[in-house]
This record gives sequence, C-alpha cells and structure tokens, in this order.
Amino acid sequence: MTISVSVRAATDADVPAITALVNAAFAVERRFVDRDRTNVDEIARMRAKGTFFLLDAEDGTLLASMYLERRGDRAYLGMLSIQPSQQGRGLGRAMMAAAEAQVRAWGCRGIDIRILSLRTELPPFYLALDFVETGRTDVVDDPFTREPYYFILMSKELVPSP
Repeated sequence: MTISVSVRAATDADVPAITALVNAAFAVERRFVDRDRTNVDEIARMRAKGTFFLLDAEDGTLLASMYLERRGDRAYLGMLSIQPSQQGRGLGRAMMAAAEAQVRAWGCRGIDIRILSLRTELPPFYLALDFVETGRTDVVDDPFTREPYYFILMSKELVPSP
C-alpha cells in the first residue's frame, strides 16, 4: 500500500513540537543511550543549515518529521521521526517518498543517511527503499551509551526531475 502525504517546511514556531516528536520517536534508544535524542537548541541549529519537513494530522497534531540538508549535488536526510502511535502505518515510507521528490526538485543526485548501529531494525527498512550501505564510521566514544556503537552510512542514487 502506498500512502501519499503532503508535507510542509517547518517554521521557528514548530521547533518545540519537532523536538518532542523526535524524542518520542527515538525513545527506543533509551535502552542503550542515556539521554534525549535532541533538544530545541539542536533543532534550531539544524534549521539554520537545512529544512525540517512536517506532516500534520487534520487536527494539527504533528505526525511525522524529517530533516533534509543540501550538500552540493547530494542531500543528507536525518531524524526521520514518526509519532509512536502512528508507526507501522506506512508514514515512514511516505515521508521517504516525499524526501526523494524534494531532493529531485533540488536537482540533487542522491540522498545520504547514517544509522546508529544499535538500531538493527533500521537497515532492512532502508534497504527495502533501495538504499545501499556505503561505509561505517569508527566506534564512537560516547559517555552516555551503555554499549559501543558506530554509524552505518547508506546512500540512494536518484535521477533529478526534469
């Protein structure tokens, strides 16, 4: 089943809601990371370099968000976040389709992501969307984690829109 979504670019007023959504969506990481995923200052800093795209419910509730940043002829996608009560309904795939459309509209030739190695459920999701593993970082020395980790680097090549 394919879901079509209409996303919008975030504004400064959305920063607190984005922060809450990201932390809720990434709460699963609490089993190995001893901190929130992000905070309002980090989201505001990211907005200065890229764009958060949001999906709202009809009642205005934030359902999903993702961060996109143009980096030359490529784009970086991060913090794909789906409201936990809405996960498993196809919104992640729909947001990824919206990301690809935006990246093509920018004229970029690909999307790059990085995934925390401890999130073993994520590589199959991205592999099913035709991303390929392109590398791995060194193990990160992080005092907030209970387990060593690294990032899995993945990419998807795109054909820009005409």
